[in-house]
Amino acid sequence: MDDIKGQIVKNILFLFSDQQRWDTLGCYNPAVDFTPNIDKLAQEGVKFENAFTCQPVCGPARACLQTGLFATQIGCYRNDIPLPKSAATIAQRFSQKGYDTAYAGKWHLASTGTKPVPPEDRGGYKDFWLAADVLEFTSDGYGGHMFDGDGKKVYFDGFRADCQTDFVIDYLKKREKDKPFFMFVSYLEPHHQNNAGHYQGPHGSKERFKNYEIPKDLTSFSGGDWREEYPDYLGCCANLDENLGRIVEALRELGEYENTIIVYTSDHGSHFKTRNREYKRSCHDSSIRVPLIIKGESFKGGKVVEELVSLIDLPVTLLKCGGAEIPREIQGRPLQDLISGECKDWRDEVFVQISESQVGRAIRTKKWKYSISAPLRSGWFHSNAKVYREEFLYDLEGDPHERNNLINHRDYEETRQLLRERLVENMVRAGEKAPVIFSGRWHKFPA
Repeated sequence: MDDIKGQIVKNILFLFSDQQRWDTLGCYNPAVDFTPNIDKLAQEGVKFENAFTCQPVCGPARACLQTGLFATQIGCYRNDIPLPKSAATIAQRFSQKGYDTAYAGKWHLASTGTKPVPPEDRGGYKDFWLAADVLEFTSDGYGGHMFDGDGKKVYFDGFRADCQTDFVIDYLKKREKDKPFFMFVSYLEPHHQNNAGHYQGPHGSKERFKNYEIPKDLTSFSGGDWREEYPDYLGCCANLDENLGRIVEALRELGEYENTIIVYTSDHGSHFKTRNREYKRSCHDSSIRVPLIIKGESFKGGKVVEELVSLIDLPVTLLKCGGAEIPREIQGRPLQDLISGECKDWRDEVFVQISESQVGRAIRTKKWKYSISAPLRSGWFHSNAKVYREEFLYDLEGDPHERNNLINHRDYEETRQLLRERLVENMVRAGEKAPVIFSGRWHKFPA
């Protein structure tokens, strides 16, 4: 497929799940045997073994992906803050490059709730639109509606991810073939259904997955709701795999598969209420570690990348895939730099901003997890702080399930100091001011 300059251009299909743990795919976890299609994608493409979100909350993570900036840089540091109309997005840059831009599913960047998202709040997706701002408010596991490009309700009756995939395949079959496409497909699954207070898998999930192995980071805790919720959660994950298989089959039938770069990832994970009173919004790997697989172009051959990567690396990666303009202010680094094996200066940590439950910041290296939170700030009303307190320190090599918090252990003061300096460097790089960080043993803070 040629663009206006006669260059060969690939289609780009971004498949995005919601709240999916990295270990729900067979290519990451041998105990999982129900994701053959995603596993095959990993065999053909590249699996990133250590991928992490930059913000374990739905809206902020999406804002980062659409702009290539950290959530505090955009202003969308929590849910219910619309993406600024002035924000430069990847969809706009793909459109300028000559791509059809298409979006299907959950948007969560307009703050319109159950109302349609007006064109000016769609982040530059202008050629195809079938979405709801908060899809969990306009539907449940087995029915509901989204809105088309004219703001009209489009109803569906059936398992939500199945119906959404029907719409995606319909677009792929009917679109004009004179231009490449950049399509962002945002599933709600396996996110819990808010109004029901439960995960809603396809019928039969509780029976089908009742005996599956439970991750040890969940069974290590007496609390949480994983006992009753995990089977339906896995049912959703298995269903997503089936629907990816349907999309791949459609692309093959259309002769587009080999010419399409496919990305599969999620916005954050789920700790099933073992770390706080809900499912994410914490620094723990159960919240921040996500699957990431890319197939197409230089992402091929079943390669496994061990370096730490972040969702903040995906916008610049996508733009490079499409030959679109990459602005100087964009954060992250193209993952293509890791594929050749010649990259010697890839960072050895990922940086995470946490909101709503706290004003929090964290870094994760291969060995350490270090986090801070602001004791005098609300995670809903404030995006940052001048004063933080050390909150967690985990030795991930000796304690992979993050059971033993070392933040107040005197033997690790030098480690904390080094990690504190690295965290501050990341905060400043993300446009924040260097804060004051107190030891976890401090109990009084300046006003």
